[in-house]
Amino acid sequence: MKAEYDFKTTPYTHQAKIFELSRSEEWYALFLEMGTGKTKIVIDTMAFLFERKEIDTALIIAPKGVYDNWVMQEIPLHMPDRIPTRVVRWQPSFTKIFRSEISDIAVPENREAGTLSILVMNIEALSTQKGGQTAKRYLELNPDNILIVDESTTIKNRKAARTKRALDLSEVAKYRRILTGSPITKSPLDLFSQCNFLSPKALDFKSYYSFQARYAKLLTRKMGHRSFQQIIGYQNLEELGQKLDKFSSRILKKDCLDLPEKIYMQRLVPMTKEQHRVYAEMKQFALAQLYQGKLATTASILTQLMRLQQITCGFIAPDEGELQVLKNNRLDELLNILEEVDGKALIWSTFTHNIHEIKEAIALRHGPDSVAVYYGGTPQDMRQKIVTDFQDPDSPLRFFVGQPRTGGFGLTLTAATTVIYYNNSYDLETRLQSEDRPHRIGQDESVTYIDLISPRTIDEKILKALRSKINIAGKILGEEFKTWLL
Repeated sequence: MKAEYDFKTTPYTHQAKIFELSRSEEWYALFLEMGTGKTKIVIDTMAFLFERKEIDTALIIAPKGVYDNWVMQEIPLHMPDRIPTRVVRWQPSFTKIFRSEISDIAVPENREAGTLSILVMNIEALSTQKGGQTAKRYLELNPDNILIVDESTTIKNRKAARTKRALDLSEVAKYRRILTGSPITKSPLDLFSQCNFLSPKALDFKSYYSFQARYAKLLTRKMGHRSFQQIIGYQNLEELGQKLDKFSSRILKKDCLDLPEKIYMQRLVPMTKEQHRVYAEMKQFALAQLYQGKLATTASILTQLMRLQQITCGFIAPDEGELQVLKNNRLDELLNILEEVDGKALIWSTFTHNIHEIKEAIALRHGPDSVAVYYGGTPQDMRQKIVTDFQDPDSPLRFFVGQPRTGGFGLTLTAATTVIYYNNSYDLETRLQSEDRPHRIGQDESVTYIDLISPRTIDEKILKALRSKINIAGKILGEEFKTWLL
């Protein structure tokens, strides 16, 4: 007889099936394509195990752009209201308040009885001794626990400090889960550390070298007096796949018949200290202009909005002088997302500066043939070739980086099922048109839309307005703009 569980949010068919299959397993891998809802499955698993008194503690480890999503969106959305939950977000600076919060959920005698305690850490914290020690002590004090690594390719490098600490944590974890849409980013050998985190029994190899010898074709080469093993190919991959099938689920969007046509997601990108400083100065300057002037025109307001948005995107273009580049996390977060993407993707950016830096970064990571740009400066005689190559499934062109006002109208780009908004236009029509480039006749899969958002900035307000079908360019004046800034 199946154990009953009352979902807070109704699962899709594939989510319900994987939940039933995996919920009681000590260790399991969810290799689900972005947009298919792997996070919900794990939150439901946490709740299920808590209600069966199997766990009372959870440690969630995720990349910087993802771990805030767990705290602010995913856990509140999917965790049943009937379960008392205390969630603490990792802070790199051990303030007095943060120490108290950690103590309240980590020390058994301080914990509120009957509460599920959840600590959410960014994977980068495991690169530090303080982060590793805190995480391990948290699990050791609370042995009825579950340890979750979201975007588990972050621990694929067996030599990295954070991978070693994650493996150390797994030894004191009662239940373990890994989540990623693309477990193999460069080679099948990426799987070793991820699966070893779950259990040494998962792939059943005593060492990385025996795993490598089984699944990689090696050629001994000499360089001077040294010899080394060069990987020239891979072998026995069907056998490897059969092993993975025993403790993992692999789902692609095309396999999910009940997904909505459009799936919306956000990735939160915290601003750096430099961005915070410049943003505060620009916001104060904009407010001063409003209070001093008798009339605020749409043009001047949109200029201030644009500058605030430029700052969240890592630069500021003054009226006079050279463009100033600001240290930021947005480009790194985009590259992290692209590691998770299967197939082709559209990347929309309003600003030409960002378009060029995105192209350079992708070309460096994935090769120059993998990316093309489509904006006002793209020659007319090149534009159709870019579209044709992008639509060609055999072309190496995977990433179309476009300006919505140039590429967002009229083009058919149905080869993509992932659309990333590096930033947003203020114009509702431009947003709607750019969304429809892949979502039109010829598209037979769901399309995932991902907005990069810096929390508590103009990014959030612009996206909220667009989702509310408000055309900012024609709507925001005077008092409304003042409200936005405040």
